Amino acid sequence: MGVSRRALLLAAALAATAAPGARADDDPYEALRRRWLGIALGSGYDPGAEPYASRLAELGTRAREFRESMAPAPGSLWPGQPFDPPAGITLGYGRLWTMAQAYAQPGTGSTGDDALLAAVLRGLDHLSATVYHPATTPYGNWWEWQIGSPRPLMDITAVLYDRLGPARVAAACAAVGHFVPDALLTGYSGTSTGANRVDLCRSVALSGILGRDPGRIALARDALSPVFPYVTRGDGLHADGSFVQHTWVAYSGTYGQVLLDGLARLFALLAGSPWEVTDPARQHVLDSVEHAYAPLLHDGLVMDCVNGRAVSRGYLRSDDLHLLRGDHYHGHALIAAVALLADGASEAERQRWYGRIKGWAERDTTAPVLTDPQFGVADLARLHTAAAAPVPAAPEPLGHRLFPAMDRAVHRRPRFTAALAMASDRIAHYECGNGENPRGWHTGSGMLSWWPAGGGDQYTDWYWPTVDWYRLPGTTVSARRLPDRAGGEWGAPRPDVRWVGGTTDGRYAAVGQHLKGLGSTLEARKSWFFLDDAVVCLGAGITCADGTAVETVVDNRNLGEGGTRRFVRGPGWAHLEGHGGWLLPRGGALRTLREDRTGAWSDINTTSTDERRTRRWQTLWLDHGTDPVDAAYAYVLMPGASRGEVAAHAARPHRLRVLANDAGRQAVAVPALGLTAANLWRAGTVGELTAFGGASVLVRRRGRTATLCVSEPPRTGAPLEIVWDHPVRAVLRADEAVEVLPGLGRLRVRVTPGMACATHECEVALG
Repeated sequence: MGVSRRALLLAAALAATAAPGARADDDPYEALRRRWLGIALGSGYDPGAEPYASRLAELGTRAREFRESMAPAPGSLWPGQPFDPPAGITLGYGRLWTMAQAYAQPGTGSTGDDALLAAVLRGLDHLSATVYHPATTPYGNWWEWQIGSPRPLMDITAVLYDRLGPARVAAACAAVGHFVPDALLTGYSGTSTGANRVDLCRSVALSGILGRDPGRIALARDALSPVFPYVTRGDGLHADGSFVQHTWVAYSGTYGQVLLDGLARLFALLAGSPWEVTDPARQHVLDSVEHAYAPLLHDGLVMDCVNGRAVSRGYLRSDDLHLLRGDHYHGHALIAAVALLADGASEAERQRWYGRIKGWAERDTTAPVLTDPQFGVADLARLHTAAAAPVPAAPEPLGHRLFPAMDRAVHRRPRFTAALAMASDRIAHYECGNGENPRGWHTGSGMLSWWPAGGGDQYTDWYWPTVDWYRLPGTTVSARRLPDRAGGEWGAPRPDVRWVGGTTDGRYAAVGQHLKGLGSTLEARKSWFFLDDAVVCLGAGITCADGTAVETVVDNRNLGEGGTRRFVRGPGWAHLEGHGGWLLPRGGALRTLREDRTGAWSDINTTSTDERRTRRWQTLWLDHGTDPVDAAYAYVLMPGASRGEVAAHAARPHRLRVLANDAGRQAVAVPALGLTAANLWRAGTVGELTAFGGASVLVRRRGRTATLCVSEPPRTGAPLEIVWDHPVRAVLRADEAVEVLPGLGRLRVRVTPGMACATHECEVALG
């Protein structure tokens, strides 16, 4: 594709003015504006080469379509897109931003087009005169006025600054000043926290730069500081790597991405200026890449258990690109944020992150990262820079990660990756709102998502519109029918339970959930024991009086459109070709169903398209009957295992011992691993382990040493005593929170656990 000389000259000018060290006659405001152009529009790429040339051409095509269809009217800027909710004002500014980019970028076919510029100015003037101005009282969703619209408005103003004229620049800054006033950033509460706070600061900082108001820039910089420290409850990053937004929702994948992207932009924008972000706590943000985000990225996708109501978005009606917004879409956006943050990181951090980006890009065969159509040339250029870096591609890190502050767990082994979602009085069953995700009722009831090695499309391929919402994998549920938005919106549905969490040595884990059903009398104790090649799933105390059946969903696999994967059953086992297998070590009648299910994204999101598709499902469940009392189950998930491997394991039942499975204790032992793992729901004994209160305990013997790992999921904070009735010769090391007590040759410790459900360790030499 040819690129005009005029386009190349404009690109060169933008690149020169956007360089990090650029100076504009010692004018700090102009220098920052030009730097923002480099961040927003990109630099250092060849507009005539792929993937940039085609992306720029597509940008121009969309811009011309918007120009031709724009028809300013009293209540709209485009026909069929009124300013009234949902998000008509934001959509208008978003389309004008597309047009402004096509005017400023090279190779769009409309670069420097006076007619396109005139259309952008006409649209800006219309919005400014009719709706987005200081005399308007906001209505509808606050987000549109304070975040959704200011972001593209400030971007447009920065890019077309010299062509807008002082009056339009002043009007844009005045509008943002009205809808995002200083007072919104002086406190840290309500909607001005976490990712929302970063978005607000972005618009305020740009309004200060464009309006030459040093106070607004300083306010935006200083207002970031409450975001940096680890929080102990509610919105923000937690020390264990959790990210929470809307007070009660695990949100690393979407709001967390917004936070990371926004901070990366502001760090890069203000670096070296009089308003540079120098708060030492900003290091928490840099540390979060590997501590908080990377564990939740798998082969380019981000796990849906941390995407909140965004799992329902699919194809949005207002989406000018008509992109599927699934787990890979969100994962790629998070990867792009890491690439952006790398510009402001240390050299060592940058090289590590580039290795991770290369690994994710190479392994994502479901939706290629480096040509993702959601990206403009700026993000593409940063991603290709990372992918071309002279560092090896980093593999997915193996091991187990607990995220107690958001009731999530992630387990990685060479053959599979699994993610567990739970709920408590701290974290909601699910989030709905704005017409999104009205049927996510049971996603916090122990949903266990998993991917065999090399399989990344299980939850991408029309999973959420076609799944049976009463049969999410791993959950125990009452069949009682629930209305849409049951329990309330914005994370309101939270069970009145505390015992949710677990313990891990970094490789294996014991995780448990005291389950109380949403809108139900259902109650159960559920445990998962994560091993090298399997997940042992136990349930006990399953009691319900809803007058309906209660089921534990062993699994529910999406086979795609017309899938023909072979399903085979044997004595005490089952296997699904290309997926894995399941064992029932204590028997039980495994129920199965293969069915086609049809749905549309609009069924679960009012802003999504009505297109309907069908997917085939293989469902496995255990029926506990109607109104069970103290029912139980036990099964073993073997992701990625062959049929022969599953049958062989079923023939060797003594490989795994279930030590206890009742309403007070759940425990397993794997002699070949030297592993004993237990969840004690209250004080009690199981095997050689005794806990004098609710606890999660893991013991692993290796040769002549053993490691005891303990946490206190009830989170009382009270001292917890644990006894391992096994000969111990000496204590080799112990966490600060672990006090070793006299034990007459056995291990006896008192743990001061705190309130975070952290794992505390003690290593001993065996007698």
